[in-house]
Formats: sequence, structure tokens, C-alpha cells
Amino acid sequence: MTTSKSSFLKSFVYAWQGLRVAFSQRNMRIHALCALLAIGGGFWFKISQTEWCIVLLCIGLVMSLEALNTAVEFYIDLISPDYHEKAGKIKDLGAGAVLIAAVISLITGTLVFGKYILALLHQ
Repeated sequence: MTTSKSSFLKSFVYAWQGLRVAFSQRNMRIHALCALLAIGGGFWFKISQTEWCIVLLCIGLVMSLEALNTAVEFYIDLISPDYHEKAGKIKDLGAGAVLIAAVISLITGTLVFGKYILALLHQ
């Protein structure tokens, strides 16, 4: 029983180490800044519970994909340290997945916050 509890707790340590690696990357820090701005906007405009869920899901999606993309890039660098066309395509696909999520999140953020910003501008 102790071993499984110990393994379970160790998995959190490894996850935190992974997050440290992820946040050492410039793009993850940019996504985190955008997330903080969205969260700040959510508090500022007092968005609804449903809007919070949508905003937080977008943040989680983008940041999770960025972490996975970083893992893929590290793995590709490990197995293919020299340039290889297919390795480059794999990295491009990972970056493309993050871009899709980021653009959709930007559109979603515009839909969520747009009405609040327009109301503020028309005061």
C-alpha cells in the first residue's frame, strides 16, 4: 500500500517538474501572460459562470497543447538531432495544433469579452 501511495505522490512531483520545463519555454510564458489577462478581464467584467468555464477551458486547452508540443519537440530533438525533413514536419504539425487552439481561443475570448468591452466604451 505504501508503494502505490508513494508512486502516486511521486507522479505529482514529476508533473510539477514537467510544468517547470514547460514554463521555461518562451511560448508557454506568452500563453500564461494571455491567460492572466483573460482571468483578470474575467474578474474585472464579472463574467458569468458559463463564461468562466469557457475561458478556463480555452486556457487549459492552449496551455496543455503547448506543453505537449514542447514534449514532442524535445523528443524529436532526441531521436533526430540532425535536420530531417520529416522531423521538421512533425514539429510544424505540433506548432500548428497550438496555433489552431490559440486562434479559436482568441475568437472565443472576443465573443465572451466583446460585449463587456463595447458596453464600457459606450458609457
